[in-house]
Amino acid sequence: MSNREEILIDGQWCKPKSTARISVINASTEEVIGSVPDAGAEDVDAAVTAARRSFDRGEWRRLTVDDRAEVLERALQILEPKLGEVADVVTSEMGLPTTIAKMQIPGALDTARFFIKVARDEPVTELRPGQTTAAVVKEPVGVVASIAPWNGPFNMAVSKITPALMAGCSVVFKPAAETPLDVYYFADALREAGVPAGVFNLITGHRDTGRALVSHPEVDKVSFTGSTMAGREIGEVCGRSFKRMQLELGGKSAAIILEDADLATTMQGLAMGSFFNTGQVCASYSRVLVPRSRYDEIVDALVATAESFVVGDPFDPATTMGPLVSQAQRERVENYIRIGRDEGAKVLTGGGRPPGLDKGWFVQPTVFGAADNSMRICQEEIFGPVTAVLTYDTVERAVDIANDSEYGLHGAVFTSDDEAALQVARAVRAGTFSVNSFNYNTEAPFGGVKCSGVGRDTGREGLTAYYELKTINLTPSMEKLFT
Repeated sequence: MSNREEILIDGQWCKPKSTARISVINASTEEVIGSVPDAGAEDVDAAVTAARRSFDRGEWRRLTVDDRAEVLERALQILEPKLGEVADVVTSEMGLPTTIAKMQIPGALDTARFFIKVARDEPVTELRPGQTTAAVVKEPVGVVASIAPWNGPFNMAVSKITPALMAGCSVVFKPAAETPLDVYYFADALREAGVPAGVFNLITGHRDTGRALVSHPEVDKVSFTGSTMAGREIGEVCGRSFKRMQLELGGKSAAIILEDADLATTMQGLAMGSFFNTGQVCASYSRVLVPRSRYDEIVDALVATAESFVVGDPFDPATTMGPLVSQAQRERVENYIRIGRDEGAKVLTGGGRPPGLDKGWFVQPTVFGAADNSMRICQEEIFGPVTAVLTYDTVERAVDIANDSEYGLHGAVFTSDDEAALQVARAVRAGTFSVNSFNYNTEAPFGGVKCSGVGRDTGREGLTAYYELKTINLTPSMEKLFT
């Protein structure tokens, strides 16, 4: 049992005003494994007030980038020996198989070090000629409300917090209510490394906690990853006060298989793209578009791929697919499977709960055939191990189907023709696109168009998103101050 009684405000672990608690439940056993505070509006106000004070009056934003980098590098060094423990927590919280967690969690530190390097290399002042010379200065955006999802909790926390701190911002971070335990390790490391009081604050809570944080008048920017429905609400709140926002939302990505695609390469990409993390990935390939002439061949291979996953205890090294994160999420996925059947799509494999797994929120990897893009299973985000196969007759029609969605987060093409791959990549409206693979490159910008969000979370752009630009028109004698 891992109970955390406190939240981090103004550099101190403190008891919240709210006495409400959140139980953290093991996704594979349905047992309570810990609890955290369910912070209320008073606690949110205290955290934002501390962040505001640290930003307006404190030293962090006034340090050099190199000085901030030294503190964060020290935090990563403190954290590194505990990564195995963090991986076990993530496996317990959300069911990510341990073999994957122990490879994935260290990658969070690689991402953090990438942001540190980019910040060191990124010039914060540029002189531009004109009628007069202007200094274009990058300044931290201010107090950031950072809200992370449950489907990649620790890695998302590190990739949100690090660039904001490197830019000189002060942060109030809220993890998902389902997966709040892992970020305490990072919070402890930041505090021990010497991040000044108020610069990083950690609160835990349900949606009302997040709403209070987003709507707080002293928050300058919201960074949110989660559902499009929640993103719409956040966008409305931020829009009323012109608060900056960075939203990475849902997806309904299409993988377009061309006539000349290599079958083995395609199945390798779809195994990751459609079923990784039990399908709880916003960028997943939940629509597979195949040429009519290859339908039977590709469907047979995709069914075999889905059936090759070993679903079970995520702490068993043999397991390749764990449970969904919660009972509510399993009910959502099962409801969509029923909807798909009712709409006339055919379940080719899966469609139920794995036999012999009476505890835990498990669902079989599921493939629908005979699907049409107008069906709800092809238009709405399911967020589970469910994909639908659709047919097309021309590549132009495949692109039209891929673009017939309110989402535009990710997409893919599988082909042996490089020129055809590039043509399709350019034609599909998506913020990110992969060729013959399923890729998430943290050194390139990631984000979506349409209802998949606003802004980019990774790459150099993931750092510069936490800067505001200020133009200072100089007198000639002032230019020497910037050289």
